[in-house]
Amino acid sequence: MDELPLFPLRTVLFPDGLLELKIFEARYLDLMSRCLRERAPFGVVALRSGGEARSTGDAVQLYEVGTLAELIDVDSAQAGILLVRCRGGERFKVGATRQERDGLWLGRTEPIAGDREVAPAPGHADVVKSLADAIAALAAQGSSPFLEPHRLDSAGWVANRWCEILPLPLEVRQRLMTLADPLARLDVVDSLLRVRHDAH
Repeated sequence: MDELPLFPLRTVLFPDGLLELKIFEARYLDLMSRCLRERAPFGVVALRSGGEARSTGDAVQLYEVGTLAELIDVDSAQAGILLVRCRGGERFKVGATRQERDGLWLGRTEPIAGDREVAPAPGHADVVKSLADAIAALAAQGSSPFLEPHRLDSAGWVANRWCEILPLPLEVRQRLMTLADPLARLDVVDSLLRVRHDAH
C-alpha cells in the first residue's frame, strides 16, 4: 500500500468525472507542482466532518473511499492562485492517514477495481436519453460539465454523470460512488429521477 497525498473536499469525485479547483493554500500549491513534475495523481476524499481549510481544533473525518485525480491542465490566473482541472481516475480504499507539518494529508491506499464495462439495461433507455438531452441542452448554453468521450453505451459512465449533476446530499453521492455494480448504481439514479419527475 502506497502513501498517497489526499485532498479532502466537500464533494465526491467520480471516475471519469471533471474536477475544477481553485488553489491558493501553500500546501496544495506545493502538491500541484509536485504532481505536475512527477506526472503523479493525488487522491480526492470527501469530508465526513470538518472543514477544507485548516483551522485549529477542527476534527476532520474523511470517508473511507476516494478517487484518484489526474491533472489535465493547470493555469496560473494570478500570483499565488492556480486554476486546476482534473479527471477522476480509479477509486481507492483509504487506510491509515496522517498529516504533515504543513497540514497536507497522506493516506495509505488500496486500489478498487474499476466498473465492469456493461451497457445500460433496456429499462434504462429513458435515463440514458435524458442524459443525452441534458448534455445537448448544456452544450447549447456553452457549458460542458463532462469530459470527452461521452460514453452513453456504458452503464457506469451514465450513472456517474447523473450523480454529478443531480442535487444529491454528499452522503448519498458518496454511497453511490462506492457501489461496486454499475447497473445497480444506474438503477438507483433511475429511481431518483422518477421520484423527481413525479414530484414536478
